[in-house]
Amino acid sequence: MAIKRIGILTAGGDAPGLNAAIRGLGKAAIADYGWRLIGFRDGMRGLAENRFTELDAASLSGILTTGGTLLGTSRDKVHRMVVDGETRDMIPTIVENYAKDELDALVCLGGGGTAKNARRLMDAGLNILHLPKTIDNDIVETDTSFGFATALEIATEAVDRLHSTAHSHHRIILTEIMGHRAGWLALGAGIAGGADVILLPEIPYDVGAIAEKIERRRSHGSAFSVVAVAEGALNQTDAQELAHARALVKDASSSDLKALAKKNVKTLEASHRANTFTLAEQLEAATGLEARVSILGYVQRGGTPNAADRLLATRLGVAGANAIAEGTFGVMVGDRGNGTELVPLKNVAGKIKFVPRDHEWIRAARAVGTALGD
Repeated sequence: MAIKRIGILTAGGDAPGLNAAIRGLGKAAIADYGWRLIGFRDGMRGLAENRFTELDAASLSGILTTGGTLLGTSRDKVHRMVVDGETRDMIPTIVENYAKDELDALVCLGGGGTAKNARRLMDAGLNILHLPKTIDNDIVETDTSFGFATALEIATEAVDRLHSTAHSHHRIILTEIMGHRAGWLALGAGIAGGADVILLPEIPYDVGAIAEKIERRRSHGSAFSVVAVAEGALNQTDAQELAHARALVKDASSSDLKALAKKNVKTLEASHRANTFTLAEQLEAATGLEARVSILGYVQRGGTPNAADRLLATRLGVAGANAIAEGTFGVMVGDRGNGTELVPLKNVAGKIKFVPRDHEWIRAARAVGTALGD
């Protein structure tokens, strides 16, 4: 098949390196292969509404170092998109737009949700390619995803800076770091920043065990502690309750029961949004030390991508253009070792790369005396 025109979009949360990836794929597509490139505005919604802009060499110039995404993004689901107040399956409309725009391939940049949308479009017959983006580093079948390295530096610097305040005021400072289901970011920043305690979604914590670690530090002359907390970290009781609720979703025998079970999961997740503040109160009561909370939030996703993310995004973008030229579709371009690997989307969509309890980073944290709350 002779490739003439391809589309590209960015979906899900913004992350450092998106523009670098657009640039990498776009420059290779235009300069090396002579293709035309269009960028859809605001993720899957722009694709459904057929809002796009032509991307040429001039529009791709100067974006390597900029954060965010020049195309805009959204978290819409292609099969359940709210249009004019109604939830609609927009896949047929997207298929029509793909043909109307005379596309030969569509490249989707995003995380886990984007991978699921990409697979739905692949199953509808479109030539799809996925590039892995997320600061959470939770996409399977890739060593890392662009956005992670920059977010890791930002979170690490925050942990570094909080040490001086914690030390000066003899306080416990809890730093909430992004990571709803997987704790890679909190774990990496906690180790690199020298946090005394690291709490992850994968290892439910016991408040007593954390307090004991803090008291042990105080008995050795350190009247302060820094705790790196992934936003999805839960105590053991709450983790069991949420795990049971998620199991009910999988075991639901009808669509109505599944919808009810999903609603219950969302309710439970919402009830835990203030967990870091609750934990701060519990630790203050248990130790007698003042406890303060610092929420890093979206600052982790913003700003200039670092060198590692620029390099990774460029590599994956160029590899994506090469894959299209070879006629390979329905895949994600994964980062593997010193190269790239094309992974079937069916092996990626709907899966999460959790931190294994025996991972080298976990072992290293424990070896240097960092507590993990268990």
